[in-house]
Amino acid sequence: MTKIGPLFDGDNNRPPAVQNSLDEALRICGVLHAAGHVAFFAGGCVRDALLGRLPKDFDVATDATPDRVRKIFGHRNTLAFGASFGVIGVLPPKAIRRKSDSVHPTEVATFRSDGDYSDGRRPDRVHFGDARNDALRRDFTINGLFFDPLEDAIKDYVGGQEDLAMKCLRTIGLPEQRFDEDKLRMLRAVRFATSLGFEIESDTRAELIRRADAIEIVSGERIGAEMRRILSSVFAPRGLQLLIETGLAQKVLPQLCNADLSRLTELLSHRVSLDFETSLALVLLGLGGGEESVWATTLGDLAERWKLSGEEVRRVRTASELSKRLIHAEHLAWSQLQPLMVNRDIAVALQVAKSLVGADGSIGDRGVRRCEEVLQWSAEKLDPAPLVTGDRLIQEGFRPGPKFRDWLTKVRQKQLDGELTTEAAALEYIKRQASP
Repeated sequence: MTKIGPLFDGDNNRPPAVQNSLDEALRICGVLHAAGHVAFFAGGCVRDALLGRLPKDFDVATDATPDRVRKIFGHRNTLAFGASFGVIGVLPPKAIRRKSDSVHPTEVATFRSDGDYSDGRRPDRVHFGDARNDALRRDFTINGLFFDPLEDAIKDYVGGQEDLAMKCLRTIGLPEQRFDEDKLRMLRAVRFATSLGFEIESDTRAELIRRADAIEIVSGERIGAEMRRILSSVFAPRGLQLLIETGLAQKVLPQLCNADLSRLTELLSHRVSLDFETSLALVLLGLGGGEESVWATTLGDLAERWKLSGEEVRRVRTASELSKRLIHAEHLAWSQLQPLMVNRDIAVALQVAKSLVGADGSIGDRGVRRCEEVLQWSAEKLDPAPLVTGDRLIQEGFRPGPKFRDWLTKVRQKQLDGELTTEAAALEYIKRQASP
């Protein structure tokens, strides 16, 4: 009997969300077992546990059909969000749902084998079956593992444990068949090799290189989801290198093909945060040598190519624009720095600035340290109320016009720099400005 190790044996040091997900998966397996069915933990959670990593969530695979799963747990306690592919979402018991504002269903998938993939993305039809055939239709051996909580044993039909031990990423069966079925698996191969620090097995790698151009039929949303994970990995530089070596970069990030990979590696290796926006901003600045005309154009291209959200584009753009100014913040008057400090995306911009400082030993950190100190100030000190407003000027008899903004901007600058401290002084200044 193969024990999976401390992750499932009562260790209580998991974050609450992970513990809740594990408890719920165990409950669901227990209910299915009691109803006469086989039920295993499946896929990524088993892989990560064997690698000593903390799974984010736990999926269940069973021989119970989707209709049977819904009957066992009740229609009100299940969601048929993927029933056509054999996937049912099972909700926690009502007592738990009442205590929590956010309830996440556990995915319960029926063992299946897939028919043809005529569109290169998803199977035309599925056939429900057993655990062995379910494992054989999956993408990579390390993702084809099951764990039986009843027996406390691994179920390995594809040699996944051996490949985990060798840190080898290998398709289940023929790589040409796996990549023909779903073209995204080529990019997933790079993502898994990147995030896990694995080597891609030679036949799998050769077939990936041969078919790399076919990735262009995959939707931008699916490509973007994989690229987010690649760039957010601690091994992101290796991921970029693999994209180039396999030829995938030509279709998913063409600007990378002529890039200085050593510079990108230096930037990404000094990240103070692994979040996607910080990582992408650093890549853009590395690709464009810091030139706004270059990185801004690349960001626009990737926004369309990867279907980035408006918020992601805004945060990456702000970080790219402001980071170099933050590096030299010690030379800025407070009236110049303060608007940057109250920008809603200052956090990611400062993370990029700190990463740039770390990557270039010749740049001092006094600027970013000043920014960090300023961000500890109270809200009133950081962003004081303006001494005068447009409405106040109207009350004083000024007629609204183009000069209003100019007057108010100058007053604000002088207020921040301590040259004007009262409303009366501000109004007197504006009166002087308005005089012929």
